[in-house]
Amino acid sequence: MSRYDLIVRGGIWFDGSGGSPRVADLAIADGEVVEISSSPLDDTDADEVIDGTGRWVMPGFVDVHTHYDVEMLVAPALTESIRHGVTTAIVGNCSLTTIMASNTECADIFSRVEAVPRDIVIGALDEHRTWSTPGEYVKAIDGLNLGLNIAAFLGQSDMRINVMGMDRAVDARAVPTSDEIGRMTEILGDALDAGFLGMSATTNWIDKLDGDLYRSRSLPTTFVRGREFRALNKVLRERGRILQSTPQVSLTPNVPKFFLAASSRFRRNRLKVSLLAAADSKAYPPLIYFMMYGAPILNRLLKGDFQWQHLPVPFTVYADGIDLVVFEEFGSGAAALDIKDQLERNELLASEEYRRWFRRDYENKLSPKIWHRNLYDATVVACPDTTLVCKSFGRIGDERGLHPVDAFLDLVLEHGREIRWRTTIANHRPKYLDKLAANKSVHMGFGDAGAHLRNMAFYNYHLRLLERVKSAQSQRKPFLTVERAVHRLTAEVADWYNLDAGHLRVGDRADIVIVDPTRLDQSVHGLSEREIPEYGGLRRMVNRGDAVTATIVSGRVVYRDGRFADGLGADWGPGRFLPAGRKVRGTNDAAADAPVQPA
Repeated sequence: MSRYDLIVRGGIWFDGSGGSPRVADLAIADGEVVEISSSPLDDTDADEVIDGTGRWVMPGFVDVHTHYDVEMLVAPALTESIRHGVTTAIVGNCSLTTIMASNTECADIFSRVEAVPRDIVIGALDEHRTWSTPGEYVKAIDGLNLGLNIAAFLGQSDMRINVMGMDRAVDARAVPTSDEIGRMTEILGDALDAGFLGMSATTNWIDKLDGDLYRSRSLPTTFVRGREFRALNKVLRERGRILQSTPQVSLTPNVPKFFLAASSRFRRNRLKVSLLAAADSKAYPPLIYFMMYGAPILNRLLKGDFQWQHLPVPFTVYADGIDLVVFEEFGSGAAALDIKDQLERNELLASEEYRRWFRRDYENKLSPKIWHRNLYDATVVACPDTTLVCKSFGRIGDERGLHPVDAFLDLVLEHGREIRWRTTIANHRPKYLDKLAANKSVHMGFGDAGAHLRNMAFYNYHLRLLERVKSAQSQRKPFLTVERAVHRLTAEVADWYNLDAGHLRVGDRADIVIVDPTRLDQSVHGLSEREIPEYGGLRRMVNRGDAVTATIVSGRVVYRDGRFADGLGADWGPGRFLPAGRKVRGTNDAAADAPVQPA
């Protein structure tokens, strides 16, 4: 019998704490790191050896904002994250879970917001769902052949539908009764007992329902008001758990409400609040100063624990025709997306009255916005008419003597979803992108893995940040050290979310990513497309590159040198459900749980 299951030999070891790395051998047995040695360990003591010479050996990355809720049911290996070194992902964000509402209701709240076809969501739930409570959900997810570890929020929209019924949950006039609020707090308490990180919500009214019966109404949590909000936050506050949410896109934003909720100035306990999103917006450039300085100042004044989520790369999105969530933010755009039938939608787009409406929305400088609404900054990347590729809609309009809106709508009418284009919404200025990446009130996250499949791909944002850090150092313009960047992508977020993850020391679960720093180059920023066989061959955007040479989950090598382990996701998987505040060891059929020790 070998002493060790695996030795990672001679790598540049980062423990996740932000401390300086050093060259060491790591020995792994029974899913844990059992020895870290500056002297070479005997290879004959191990069943498997990975040569880490010249490579960064780090805790596996933590992805705090994913929507893998559906994908993990049909393709539990979650290979698009594993190939980029992610070993822990958090689901259930933005009020969206698939736990308590009916399958069709879960699809209605999930599909349009996260741009995953509704029939796929319903089919996955019909085939795989065996649960109706948070506790049953935990057991079911822990029984999947997961390629990586999963932690979860309880979605407030899901819960609200279960308690109030869909009709009342999305009715602005309906106010939950005291009994209904009591039932919600009871469910939330049960979810926290089962290990959920907290509750997720959204107050962003542009997030709309799919389906037929309530199509285009805003999500249930956009209708939550004071008493319900306070009652649920009280449960989270008393249990030391987290509220994750999205603020309103409005001329009267509700961000102050979240700062006050996080405050302990007038309460005994703070509420951890994680809010989308810190970004350098093209629509509102001065907003960057509030993002950078508002949270630190208010946290200090209010004794709060408020954190922004931040995608540490340019926020570039792609669209097929008019199918992009940013059009939900103004009336004419939402009206087009409200129509499912293509012929009926085309009739609307051809209407001169509609075009005048769209132009008014496009030119309105006072309406709140996420998208900058500049069609000169929206470039065609694919089209049956190849002469249009690499041109903006504004330029095409100039060449045709048309308003940019008319040029855009003409091309959507002519080519439908076959005209593909892109635009960068935020994080376009490297100076401020660097400042946000170093800000203590900002968490690295918001990659949205598993959602917006045709619109974007940020599965590897961790590697993209490391590439920028490495490049800045080579240019003698550092904004983070490598060890600090590793800390921000691993232990910092894991500790804040109270997860058994993000560290790589003796006694820690062996969740490891090995990166070849010489391959952290421009290739990590590239995009391509691949089919999802489990989604009927739907093509999604993905990231590629070979910077990660191995990903290890609970001591098992799941990805190495461009290949996934045989049978991963189908026959086996080392990933576990990670409950808040508890250690998780072993495989999902032989686990020993114990309280997490402080880092």
